[in-house]
Amino acid sequence: MEDYDRYTIARAEMVNEQIARRGLRNPRLLRALQRVPRHLFLPLALRDHAYEDRPLPIGMGQTISQPYIVALMTSLLALEGDEMVLEIGTGSGYQAAVLAEMARMVHTVERHEDLANAARSRLVRLGYYNTQVHCADGSLGWPEAAPYHGIIVTAAAAHTPEPLLEQLAEGSRLVLPVGDSRGQILQVWTREAGRFETQDVLPVSFVPLRGKYGWSPEDWQDLGGAAEP
Repeated sequence: MEDYDRYTIARAEMVNEQIARRGLRNPRLLRALQRVPRHLFLPLALRDHAYEDRPLPIGMGQTISQPYIVALMTSLLALEGDEMVLEIGTGSGYQAAVLAEMARMVHTVERHEDLANAARSRLVRLGYYNTQVHCADGSLGWPEAAPYHGIIVTAAAAHTPEPLLEQLAEGSRLVLPVGDSRGQILQVWTREAGRFETQDVLPVSFVPLRGKYGWSPEDWQDLGGAAEP
């Protein structure tokens, strides 16, 4: 009970100080962030840092994003509750859990098999049965369940992958960071009448998107990026 109280208090402070105070006040979003136990998506040694205002490592050269960035990217999808959503870059499964609180169904794709298996087990254990974790090339999306009413990419692409645009439903949004190791911009792509409108949101820093439509390790390192598994 002591740990439960400690983490519950820390989570409430995170939501109030890092999210609501920065202008993200949608009640459904704040409830989702309050419900998801972020500390359970981290290695045991890092759980006491779970509600700090920063990204944290989860292994395999990957990270769990800063809470504000998770909240911001989720808010940019403008979810109402009955959507089919796609996430590229499952990682720990935390972003998928937040999306599962906000949408009807979440498909999430992770290229590292160990991370995918761990996230799948974690999400089931926590009762997020409206999520499906796939181990595949995320830059190709997940066409089997398309179209999606929202797509989030939690890794930086050199350009917006064409398969993701093709899998986006009419009137829906794709949120992703675009850029390289020297700098990235969080963008929102909206599909309207078969055309796409783009909005730049703010500078961000993510690990590279890998795969057919992602960065090659050589190109990423040539631009100053660190090597990763």
